[in-house]
Amino acid sequence: MKTLKKVNNLILLLIVLSLSMTSCKDDDNEDVFTPTLPPITQTGANTFGCYVDGKLLTPRDGTGTYTGPDRGMKLFTLSDNEENNIYKEIKVRDFKGNSHGIIIIHFSNIDNYSVDEFTINESNCEDGLNANNNTNITLRWYGKWYCSINNGGSLNIAKLDNFGNYSGTFNCTVKNKDNPNDIIEITQGRFDIHSPTLPNINFP
Repeated sequence: MKTLKKVNNLILLLIVLSLSMTSCKDDDNEDVFTPTLPPITQTGANTFGCYVDGKLLTPRDGTGTYTGPDRGMKLFTLSDNEENNIYKEIKVRDFKGNSHGIIIIHFSNIDNYSVDEFTINESNCEDGLNANNNTNITLRWYGKWYCSINNGGSLNIAKLDNFGNYSGTFNCTVKNKDNPNDIIEITQGRFDIHSPTLPNINFP
């Protein structure tokens, strides 16, 4: 009788340990997220990705502060009343990766854009109304600021409409703001944004 009780206790212990290990394994899998480069689309998927110096940069939300959530991707509209220009900026941040990357694509006078290829020109590493009056890219990468150079790349607009859809691809060369000999490449860039729904998207 005692032997049978010991066997039953041993079986019960093994079952508990097995369930515990399975539960831990499932929890670990839930915590793991690996960003990937999204496909090139024009469906309003609210995606963005590119390689910076061969390393992936995608939007990833932060934990937020008392001032509000840390959003991985935002689309800004800015108006220069003096010159009657309407600017737009795509701002992407990786709050979770080691690079703490930020990339800002500045579109000058967006009303003149269409489905076409545009040249990426010199950035002064400023954003908003302080940015150069052209199409440019500003990048922060591992704590350093990089500015796009004149005629340094191309931006292909694939979709642009009155419903808030902005889709395209891009690549360019950027140089370190403080060290012009430090030059890196941004490659395989793509974005597909539907601005009315973008604020509702979570970027893990």
